[in-house]
Amino acid sequence: MKMGRGVEWAVHSCVNMSWTPPGEPVNSARLAEYYKLPAAYLNKQFQPLVRAGVLDSVSGPRGGFLLGRRPENISVLDIVLALEGTDPAFRCAAILGNVPEPARQENFARACLISQTMRQAELAWRQALARQSIAGLADSMERRFPEDKAKVLDYLAAD
Repeated sequence: MKMGRGVEWAVHSCVNMSWTPPGEPVNSARLAEYYKLPAAYLNKQFQPLVRAGVLDSVSGPRGGFLLGRRPENISVLDIVLALEGTDPAFRCAAILGNVPEPARQENFARACLISQTMRQAELAWRQALARQSIAGLADSMERRFPEDKAKVLDYLAAD
């Protein structure tokens, strides 16, 4: 499965927002500048996250975005589904139902090991992303790169 680059941007942004004081919105243009991303495109990625309840939008001169839920209640899968949609990655066209054997045509859904294999793989992938929260990622990043949190917060606070 191929995901848009907005997923990476959104996950990094959510981790950064988890480090900010509660209730303090993050300016998306400032965040885009930190990562050298196009501000309009990053802002566009945030809109479906707001609709999904992952982010909240705050208007006004000191406005921006903040996490819509506690970081331990936001999974990486929540972000992926908000940006990429909920449709399965594999779409079975049921071509096994076209074979010239009537018994195979009637039971193609049960008999198609390819479809079963692809669905099992997708389920495993989704379960792995669902188990990883923004809080867990933030904690891991802080342990591995302890200076990153301070750098991000200093950059975002500077005007």
